[in-house]
Amino acid sequence: MSVRFYLGTHQPSWLSTATVPLMASHRRLGQYKRLPRAAATWALDSGGYTELSLFGTWQTRPRGYVTAVARYTSEIGNLAWAAQQDWMCEPRVLARIGLTVAAHQRRTLDNYLQLRDLAADLPFMPVLQGAVPEDYQRAADAFEHAGIALASLPIVGVGTLCRRTGLAEIHNVLAPLRARGLHLHAFGVKTRALTAVAHLLDSADSMAWSLRGRYLPGCTPTHSSEANCRAYALAWHAAVLRDLPDADTGNRDRRPA
Repeated sequence: MSVRFYLGTHQPSWLSTATVPLMASHRRLGQYKRLPRAAATWALDSGGYTELSLFGTWQTRPRGYVTAVARYTSEIGNLAWAAQQDWMCEPRVLARIGLTVAAHQRRTLDNYLQLRDLAADLPFMPVLQGAVPEDYQRAADAFEHAGIALASLPIVGVGTLCRRTGLAEIHNVLAPLRARGLHLHAFGVKTRALTAVAHLLDSADSMAWSLRGRYLPGCTPTHSSEANCRAYALAWHAAVLRDLPDADTGNRDRRPA
């Protein structure tokens, strides 16, 4: 099985020229009056971590998100999937909102059902959330009990991974989900762990290049650092692919049904 690795970017204009799969955020794309036409397959991040961290709730309503995703599908094109408006379970977010992991899981499921009811034709990807590995199994059970046959979907997101540093912990989250027959996307999984868990994944994403680039001098006189450098980002993405077994560099359509 090959893994598609999405290059995270906060520069949506790259969509028009990049030939690698990109991950762009709704929080950035939503500011554009004129959207770029995508040159390659891309995926949409809902911007949930930022939105929940800032406001303690979703300011973007589901109907508004549906309208935006419909526009991206039509005007940008090549959209593989759009992440649902999930409620992540990082300690910082839980503390900010003041709800339990179980409450975040219920709200995540409710949102997916609402998005599906509003626009079943759009490629919304469900996201499983949790704090410990067992939470993710309970989240998957809840989706199944609600009539969502997760194993029949082209892709299912796994959230609250980006700040996990232990390989065993990441493996223990992903392996039981993969054993259920799910096609998995790992949000922001550490690149040093990606090679070890690649066999459990269909895709993953990261924009760790930007954080690293903050501490590197710019490659041209106009760059104060490499934090926003397209050339640096693409070189970083290529280096990650070289370490991945059987990496997918093409444009397979994994559009959810």
